[in-house]
Amino acid sequence: MARKADPLFDDDAGRPRRGAIDAEGSRKPGRLTRLFRRRPRSRRPAAGADAPTRRPPRRLRGRIVRWTLYGLLAIVLLYYPVGMAVMHRIGDDTAMTAPAEEGASRAVAMAAALIRRETVDHAWTPNDPFIYPSWALDNLPHFQVGIRDALGRFAIEMADKIGRNRGSSAVDKDLEDAMGKLRYSPYTWVWDISVSLLPTSSTEAQYRAAMRSLLRYNTRLAAGSATFERRADNLQTLIDRVNADIGSDSARIADRVEQFGGIFFDTRSDNLFYRTKGRVYGYYMILRELGADFAGILAEKQARKVWANMMESLRRAAELQPLIVRNGAPDGMVQPNHLAAQGFFLLRARTQLKEVSDILQR
Repeated sequence: MARKADPLFDDDAGRPRRGAIDAEGSRKPGRLTRLFRRRPRSRRPAAGADAPTRRPPRRLRGRIVRWTLYGLLAIVLLYYPVGMAVMHRIGDDTAMTAPAEEGASRAVAMAAALIRRETVDHAWTPNDPFIYPSWALDNLPHFQVGIRDALGRFAIEMADKIGRNRGSSAVDKDLEDAMGKLRYSPYTWVWDISVSLLPTSSTEAQYRAAMRSLLRYNTRLAAGSATFERRADNLQTLIDRVNADIGSDSARIADRVEQFGGIFFDTRSDNLFYRTKGRVYGYYMILRELGADFAGILAEKQARKVWANMMESLRRAAELQPLIVRNGAPDGMVQPNHLAAQGFFLLRARTQLKEVSDILQR
């Protein structure tokens, strides 16, 4: 028999009790069940229907920002290592040749070829800003500056001695222009705030202009309208200048080994090593071609054998390229000292340069 609703104890006389069975025979859910039951999601409006634009949920926006930052970080981490590996090319090929016209100077042609290789083929790196991966390179920039030092010295001697008639004639315009351009700072980009707020001439532009001046001089020399004095005293003067520069490098190496030899992490020894290597490489390539330009003088002075020995010492110093430059203790058993090895060949080359100079002076 069904219970009657009691108004004193029931809130709603017409509401069915929990667990009561409705007219269709199904059991009604209780009050707590209805309270914690998940509400069905509202359906999305049909395509084309007028509906307000909803912003993506916070979780989706955070995910987009997070993956964007991950992508930028991955680009940065790959950009520098991969770019550095591509840009790092130490051009110490001692078999490199440079064609020269008949009657032209092979040494001048080699100087122009080296400038072209380092500023066009390999790209000049000492002045690169941080937006380039080569900005993080260390050894290649010092090597290129060393080559520039050797070419600058050669351009000075060409303008002052070899390219003039015993110093009494006017300086050749192309040689003077090349000498001035090669004195330009190797660290100037297209914009240098220390010089001007406006764009300026870059190092590459100046050195390429020097290359064109050298090529113009060689073209005029082949045509017989320029001077190239093949005299023993001119070659001797250049040899003495090279000897003095190598002596300065030897002194710097000795100071570095004495003060910091044996330190496990000497972060500046590789800078000195590669700048010296670049200078010696540049001198080797120029002197190799000067040996052909002054072949008659060397044969006349009977200096070919001493010249060949000198060139061999310079070549050995120019081709040194350890995987990691170490400045170990000179008497150490574990760590090598690549600066000391380089200095040995430099001192040997200096001795032979002095011998060549003495022979040419006779």
